[in-house]
Amino acid sequence: MRDHTKLRAFELADEVVLLIYRATREFPKEKMYGLTSQMRRAAVSVPSNIVEGCARESQAEYLRFLEIAFGSLRELHYQLGLSKRLGYFDEYDISNCESKIVEAEKVLGALLQASLYELRPDKSINAQITQVL
Repeated sequence: MRDHTKLRAFELADEVVLLIYRATREFPKEKMYGLTSQMRRAAVSVPSNIVEGCARESQAEYLRFLEIAFGSLRELHYQLGLSKRLGYFDEYDISNCESKIVEAEKVLGALLQASLYELRPDKSINAQITQVL
């Protein structure tokens, strides 16, 4: 079992959750059960899946949960952009959230790469994954 609290990816994901919750407080009330809820769920999903993956014994399961976390982070990044286009964010909030999400994507992507290499040290497979990330 791994300790999620020692992972920079987890720390960043946790910071993203706090930023998203604070920023979406200012969203229109009629969006509470739509985009607001969706963004909050996607944000919480990232650190939650990292934690669950760390609790798994096999490297393959760990990797699977990291991939799910990465997918949720990308989903959140899209929703952030959509919220910006809809005019729900002020420039300070969007800049703060976006830079933290991008940093989290980079760190989680690197963790995925390293974990994939441990599972499958075949460099040709890893090169293909790198192109996707």
